[in-house]
Amino acid sequence: MKEILSQLQQSRNNEQKRFAVLIDPDKIGSSSECLKIVNLCVENRVDYFMVGGSLMTTNNFSEVISVIKRHSTIPVIIFPGNNMQIDAAADAILFLSLISGRNPEFLIGQHVVAAPVIKRTQLEVIPTGYVLVEAGNQTTAGYMSNTTPIPADKFSIAACTALAGEMLGLQMIYLDAGSGADQSISQKMISTVRKSIDLPLIVGGGINNLSKAQKALEAGADMIVVGNGIEEDPDLLIGIADKIQQMNALSNVH
Repeated sequence: MKEILSQLQQSRNNEQKRFAVLIDPDKIGSSSECLKIVNLCVENRVDYFMVGGSLMTTNNFSEVISVIKRHSTIPVIIFPGNNMQIDAAADAILFLSLISGRNPEFLIGQHVVAAPVIKRTQLEVIPTGYVLVEAGNQTTAGYMSNTTPIPADKFSIAACTALAGEMLGLQMIYLDAGSGADQSISQKMISTVRKSIDLPLIVGGGINNLSKAQKALEAGADMIVVGNGIEEDPDLLIGIADKIQQMNALSNVH
């Protein structure tokens, strides 16, 4: 059953926005710290948790997922930085193909190793075109993948890349500036990609204030993903959740 993918496709068709909070296990100091974030997300009706990171230096990946599953009913989606980030306790995994780069390891190499492991789980597999966009500084994702992000002003290249992903049969497109990005992805970039594809469009990276979140949603993001910003400012989570609920209420009226 493609439950989460179906939800996101339905949300896109109904012009409803979604909000995911990304938890990087490397940045979680303890289970109590994780639980604090989980409770805040539950209170504010966050739609999804994403768990993963470009560089895993700790062994608490499964523990983070376990804490989330014990204390909430919010679906957990694995956002893997490599083929080691797999846990059967999650609900789904983004099967990411880094289509903005030319490193075969992240186009198909890691996937070959991960596929038989994932097959033995009940995880919903969501084939996702991952597009890194230049954000003013080199992010961990760009460095670890050994790929060059699409320049921030090359809108047509991003749009054609996303369109190629759709034609290859990928089911979602994820535009990412990378964790800890100096800048978020511009409205022009998001809207250009949005017009080129019919798939659900996820946008993340550098969304560290409410204005950036709103601009990404208004430009055509179906779901935004926020990580670092929320770790530094929990009020940001509350503000974004409220804004999305307001936008969805207006959409229902129309």
